Amino acid sequence: MSLLWRSQALAGAMNGRPVGAMPEGVTGISIDTRTLKPGDAFFAIKGERFDGHDFATAALKAGAGLLVVAESRLPALGRITAPMIVVPDVMVALEAVGVAARARAKAKIIGVTGSVGKTTTKEALRCALEAVGTVHASPQSFNNHWGVPLTLARMPEDCDYAVFEIGMSNPGEIRQLVKYVRPHIALITAIAPAHLGAFKSIEDIARAKAEIFEGLEPGGHALINRDDRQWKLLDKAARDLGVEHIWSFGEHARATFRLAGCQLGGESSRIVVKMAGQELSLTVGAPGRHMVQNVLAVLGAAYLAGVDVTKAAPALAQFEAERGRGRRYALGHPAGGEIIVIDESYNANPVSMKAALDLLGTASVPPGGRRIAVLGDMLELGVHSRKLHEALAGPIAKSGADIILLGGSEIGALAASLPDEAAAQHRPSADELKPLLMETVRPGDVIMVKSSKSAGFSKLVEALLEKFPAAAPAGRVAREA
Repeated sequence: MSLLWRSQALAGAMNGRPVGAMPEGVTGISIDTRTLKPGDAFFAIKGERFDGHDFATAALKAGAGLLVVAESRLPALGRITAPMIVVPDVMVALEAVGVAARARAKAKIIGVTGSVGKTTTKEALRCALEAVGTVHASPQSFNNHWGVPLTLARMPEDCDYAVFEIGMSNPGEIRQLVKYVRPHIALITAIAPAHLGAFKSIEDIARAKAEIFEGLEPGGHALINRDDRQWKLLDKAARDLGVEHIWSFGEHARATFRLAGCQLGGESSRIVVKMAGQELSLTVGAPGRHMVQNVLAVLGAAYLAGVDVTKAAPALAQFEAERGRGRRYALGHPAGGEIIVIDESYNANPVSMKAALDLLGTASVPPGGRRIAVLGDMLELGVHSRKLHEALAGPIAKSGADIILLGGSEIGALAASLPDEAAAQHRPSADELKPLLMETVRPGDVIMVKSSKSAGFSKLVEALLEKFPAAAPAGRVAREA
C-alpha cells in the first residue's frame, strides 16, 4: 500500500516533535481504534466522552504505525516505546495536517452543505466522479469540527476529485470548516427547518449555510437549488461575497441545470436534464423525487468540475441510497412472500420527513400488502416542535399509509392531531414501539422507518433485519451481514 504521509512531512505539517525511530511514513489517519488499519497514524484526540490517549496501547495492538499525542499526556505514556509525534494539542495538530493536505492537493474540491441531502449528494458525486477519475470522500457523514479535518488529512495528494460534506448545528460552524476545505465548487442542496432550535428563523439557517461561500477559491463556483424558497437569499449572499460564478439546479425554468422530464419508479427513476445546451437522459438508481433533486446538483457540480457528464451520468444508474438514508431491503416473511423495509432512520426534519413519506406513497405494494409508516421524533426544532410535528398529518395522508406507528415524546403531538379513523398507534419510545411493529408486519407490507438519529429508530430496522431472512430479487438490496 502506498504511503499517505511520509513521517517527516507529517511531523512538519503539525510542527510536532518526533520521539523514537520513525517509520518511513503512514498509510492512513485514524482517531478510532475500532476502525484503525495497520500502518495508520493514530491521533489521540480528547473528545467529550473519551480521551484517545487512554486507547494508545489498543491502537498499537491494532497495528498503528505511530501515535500523535499531547505533550501534557506524555508522562502517562512513559512505558510506551512506539514512535510518536508529540504536539501541544492533538486536535489542533489534526487540523494542521488537514490544512497541509489541502495545500498539496491537485484535486478539484467540491464542498457540500444544506439542511437535507448532504450525505446522499456526496455519495452520488462519488459514484459519478469515479467513472472519470479517482475520488476522495469520507465513508460516512464526517461533516463536523473533527470530521472535516480528518477527511482532509486522509486526502491523497494525487486524487482527481475530492468531495467534502460540511455540516452545522449553530451559526459560524461552516465559516470555520470551509476555511480548511477551500472548495472550487460550493453546493447547497436545500434549506429546511433542521436545528431550528438554535436559530430564530429558517432565513437564519440559510444565512448560516451561505457561510460556505466565504471559503470559495478565487474564481470558484456557487451552486444553489433554484426551487428552494431561500434561493434569493442564498444568491444575494454569494453575490455580496463577490462570487462571480453562480449557478442553479432544479425544475425552475431559469435553473442552469434543469429537470426537463421525470419518470419516477418504485426502484429507480428516469430523468431528462437540460444543461450546457444539451439534453441528457439518464437513470437514477435510487428512487424518489428528492433523489432526482440530488442528482441535478451532482450533474451540475460535475460539470463545473470540468467533467464530461455524458461519461459520468451513466454511473448513477448503479447508485444506491445509504443506510439510514433510504436504503431498501427485501426480506422474506415466514408466512410466504416478502416485505420491503425502507431505512430512513438516520435523520429527520420536516422536509426530509415529507420526502420519505412521498417515497412510501410511490412504493409498489402487492395485493394484500400495506404501507406502514414508522415515525419517530424530529429533534432540535425548539419551540416550533409541536407545530411542525402536527403538520406531518398532511404528508401522511398523501402517502396513503395504511398503518401509522409513532414513537417518542415529541411526535406525540402528531398522534393527537391525526383523524380518529387513522390506523395510528403511539408509544413513548422506539423500544416500546418495537413489539408492536414486529407483531404488525405481514407479507406484502412496505415499511418506512424515519426519525432523527438519536431517537434510536435504527434499532427497529436492525430488529426487522434480524427477524426476517433476506429475499433479494434482482434490483433489490439483500440484508447485509
